[in-house]
Amino acid sequence: MVQTVRRPEEILAYRSLRQILVSKPKELWTAGPTDSVLTALQTMGDKNVGLIVVLDQRRLVGVVSERDCVRRAVLAQKPLETTPVSDIMTRQVVTVDFAHTFADCLRLMHQHGIRHLPVVDGGNVIAVVSVRDLLREAVAHNAKIIAELELERLSIFTSMA
Repeated sequence: MVQTVRRPEEILAYRSLRQILVSKPKELWTAGPTDSVLTALQTMGDKNVGLIVVLDQRRLVGVVSERDCVRRAVLAQKPLETTPVSDIMTRQVVTVDFAHTFADCLRLMHQHGIRHLPVVDGGNVIAVVSVRDLLREAVAHNAKIIAELELERLSIFTSMA
């Protein structure tokens, strides 16, 4: 039986962030630091996302998630219409770039207890990768491997006949 040698990019852990983002829509949803929490929540609801990037003149200054809104605004009983995003956003943002791999992203999410990583290229945020994106990639990768193994198994049995 011939053992196929896989190139690093064919192994899920080594798959580049660029490869992962190919199938992801190109929209980046943002808010400004002076936008209201309600506006941020409406954007998240309209776009069906759990996190938006906070930019001040195209510079990353933070991120705000649904969890931030609930814990730091709703439960603190701050008025959503007048509380600025800057009051509740996460300022210490963990980011990745195209040099990162699938495994790097998972490791960072696990270490920091986060579900989203803004992707920075040339100093600009260009996308956000989520744990759901990584899970989708893992499921697709495993389905491909299973299909290859089934095909290999069938070829072995048909060659014996």
